[in-house]
Amino acid sequence: AWPLKLICCTVTMAWLLTRACCPRAFPWASRCLCGLVSARSWSQGPLTAYMPEAASFPEAQDHQGLYKTSVEQGDAFWGALARSRLSWITPFHSVQDCDLRQGRAAWFLGGQLNVAVNCLDRHVHVAPDKVALIWEKDEPGEEVRVTYRSLLELTCRLSNTLKRQGVKPGDRVTIYMPPCPLAVASMLACARIGAVHAVVFAGFSAESLADRIRDAQSETVITVNQGLRGGKVVELKKTVDQAVKQCPGVKRVLVSMRTDSQLPMTALDVLLEEEMKKEDAYCEPVAMDSEDMLFLLYTSGSTGKPKGLVHSQAGYLLFAALTHKYVFDYQDRDVFGCVADIGWITGHSYVVYGPLCNGGTTVLFESTPVHPNPGRYWETVERLKINQFYGAPTAIRLLLRYGDEWVKKYDRSSLKVLGSVGEPINKEAWEWYFRVVGETRCPVVDTWWQTETGGICISPRPSNPGDEILPGMAMRPFFGISPSVLDDKGNVLLENNVSGALCISQAWPGMARTIYKDHKRFVETYLAPYPGFFFTGDGVYRTSEGYYQLTGRLDDIINISGHRLGTAEVEDVVNHHVAVAESAVIGYPHEIKGEGAYVFIVLKKDSKYTEETLAAELQELISKKIAKYAVPEYIQVTHRLPKTRSGKIMRRVLRKIVENKAGELGDLTTLDDREAVQFCSTRGRAASKAQT
Repeated sequence: AWPLKLICCTVTMAWLLTRACCPRAFPWASRCLCGLVSARSWSQGPLTAYMPEAASFPEAQDHQGLYKTSVEQGDAFWGALARSRLSWITPFHSVQDCDLRQGRAAWFLGGQLNVAVNCLDRHVHVAPDKVALIWEKDEPGEEVRVTYRSLLELTCRLSNTLKRQGVKPGDRVTIYMPPCPLAVASMLACARIGAVHAVVFAGFSAESLADRIRDAQSETVITVNQGLRGGKVVELKKTVDQAVKQCPGVKRVLVSMRTDSQLPMTALDVLLEEEMKKEDAYCEPVAMDSEDMLFLLYTSGSTGKPKGLVHSQAGYLLFAALTHKYVFDYQDRDVFGCVADIGWITGHSYVVYGPLCNGGTTVLFESTPVHPNPGRYWETVERLKINQFYGAPTAIRLLLRYGDEWVKKYDRSSLKVLGSVGEPINKEAWEWYFRVVGETRCPVVDTWWQTETGGICISPRPSNPGDEILPGMAMRPFFGISPSVLDDKGNVLLENNVSGALCISQAWPGMARTIYKDHKRFVETYLAPYPGFFFTGDGVYRTSEGYYQLTGRLDDIINISGHRLGTAEVEDVVNHHVAVAESAVIGYPHEIKGEGAYVFIVLKKDSKYTEETLAAELQELISKKIAKYAVPEYIQVTHRLPKTRSGKIMRRVLRKIVENKAGELGDLTTLDDREAVQFCSTRGRAASKAQT
């Protein structure tokens, strides 16, 4: 009997190894190996191989034990990780000084470090020729590989250029660039000399850019002559020229040449590459206190005024690096492919800071999912041999519509983990992502986090080996994240199978520290609604198993293709039109974008505008004032808007009308004019649309 068992075991192991090495050979067997593949990070050895710092916590026997330690012994947990994962110039004397009730969060007090050194210099000492960046240019097949040595030299030359131009520690530098090595070097150069970078998505209009430059009080702007995206030229320098006319505080515009096109130069302009050639390839890094500002990043607010969220040095960097390592099971020599733009927090944390702090190889994706065809992502995966792919549900839904053939045309056997970011992913898209793209062998991590959190807070991984992953659900909190569900009266709901506001009950290193120049607004937005908790603004359902499923925004924020857009921001633009008396903007479910914008408008008396003419002008206005992605799908003229007796527009009523749920309007006792509901609902969405 024993020889027979030995033969069976040998055959089984051979089959498993063959399946692991050549997954395409046995697609029918993939599903049963999903648990084995997803557990590869530490099931084959001691917990200390997974996280060496676990040696300090002998009571932690598995992932769940480590998570419990991270929440209950936060000082010990984060202190051990900060000492071992970051290079310090001066060691910190205290792990944290945090009080959410008082609006105070400070980590690794007394410590000094330099973020650029942690992302570049220390890796150059070990592996100078390792590839740090793979620039996947808009032109397919023309990728550029940049080693850690080359990126350090580029960063130092740019650092010296900034200093020669008069940039000092604490100065804010606005970066308006597409994903490219020089954009990353610009971020790291600011970090190296102690300046604060404020990256603005290179799709924002001149007015939106000007708003951010003025708020940040930037004297320096870095841009390119032109961008390339989806085969089209984007006139970024011209946008900057329009913006700086509204920003008298700007003293210099550093211009890099992305294309060969020569554009008119102004008195403020400095040709960046020419100046960098004059500079030395070494720049002494500045020792920064752990709580000094690292960067500002602007996000939409419900007031219509963008918020400049402040992230500090050490806590943010540690949290970005740890989440990158453990959520995606990143291993040395992996190629990490996050296709987010650097203008968003995802690009900051998972294109730049997290991967580079870990000494990884990260992809800078400049193009679109469908250029030159719907196979662009997967052709890139095959050519670059990407191991972790991190993208937005809106792109997955878009590509799903083109069918499986564009995916199966390319070899994706290098993939080990698939990620989703920006908004909840619906089950159909999740299943297609898992089954077709990942061939049922790659775990799908549906990550929840925000600009405010700095990094991933809830995700299916990390977890104990073999733990289940459910479609379309973020599921489990990351180390040190303690989520709570609160009802509308502020009561903490302790049981499972409940819904409410998602809050976080204790501070964590990666959280934003304040809103630039407006700490009062920070406290009022995030800490005052539920004293003692960080209020995320999102709704959540905690399942009977204790998993977390996000249900959408609770405030007036629309999430369009993963881009957060304040309804007040759009209303402010719409209301400036000469024909508009008032407006209300709401989000509605969109098959591809997740959410779309729907605008209700009340015209001024005696207005001669037709709905079609008005829609065209408003769409152009919103594109110019905010960005193209903010342009509403539908614009509907109505005689009155439903309001409370105190004059507040009842957007929940409008939302139900747009969703064709007029029978579910709920409590209308505070409604001032019931006829307003009839005015808004007499025409269905299809009849009233003014589509882009």
